Amino acid sequence: MRYSSQAIATVFAAALTATSVSAQDQTSAEGVQVVPSSAVEFQPLNPARGDASPQAGVLWGDIREDVPTGTIIRFKPGFSSPPHIHNITYRAVVISGAVHNDDPSAELMWMGPGSFWTQPAGASHITAAREDAGLSSAFLEIQEGPYLVQPKDRAFANGEFPVNVEADNIVWIDAGDVSWVDAPGASAGENGPQMAFLWGNPSDGEKNGTFLRLPSGFKGAIASGDSWLRAVVIQGAVTHQTTAAEDATPLDPGSYFGSQSATAHMVTCAGSEACIFYMSVDGKYEVSSS
Repeated sequence: MRYSSQAIATVFAAALTATSVSAQDQTSAEGVQVVPSSAVEFQPLNPARGDASPQAGVLWGDIREDVPTGTIIRFKPGFSSPPHIHNITYRAVVISGAVHNDDPSAELMWMGPGSFWTQPAGASHITAAREDAGLSSAFLEIQEGPYLVQPKDRAFANGEFPVNVEADNIVWIDAGDVSWVDAPGASAGENGPQMAFLWGNPSDGEKNGTFLRLPSGFKGAIASGDSWLRAVVIQGAVTHQTTAAEDATPLDPGSYFGSQSATAHMVTCAGSEACIFYMSVDGKYEVSSS
């Protein structure tokens, strides 16, 4: 299942731009965006390969422009890309299955759901999906664009190093013990919210990325200041509201909610397992239980 890097670049931009319309249609007048996974439209990165191609669906942004963009990528079992590079750095979180992303000569390291990796601009690599792990999917985020796929012979060093962190190696900290996250009334340990720092600077006005884990049965709010907050569901069964009067929206892994100004997102972790979110924010955010 291999195809040229040039073909990937051309089709990738077209597919992701087309799917972004469905995500934008979910934006409310107050600037709150809620996108269930069922509302995300997926298209093949390489239409000539049809169902054998990775499928892409935009949650926010435009992959062709110099704007932050979040995308869900689905890989069929056994998929493997050719060695290639990207013109910009991206970050990714595995949602389902098992994904390998590394230097073409590296031994296979299969990352399961909840794993995190970064791919520096200019570094040659391959991306693959484990054949016996079912449908593999990952959330991919860029902070600038456009996002291009280019041949490996255009590789360059940008001073960054790749990061691959399997889910079992994520370091969780009680939210109440983290100075840059407000968690009033939060319980400690597995019965309360927990955080894991991934990238960036968690200071006022600075972009950063974290995992937020809420225990099963949690009811409360996730709120930001007067800046953007974007949350992608990685694990668990979540319901979302912005007011008590509106109907709760069920959100499963691959779903997303966000806002561009001060907003309290009322969430419930409704299933039997903990709920994990990938949080992309400017500055700090607050987690409170009700």
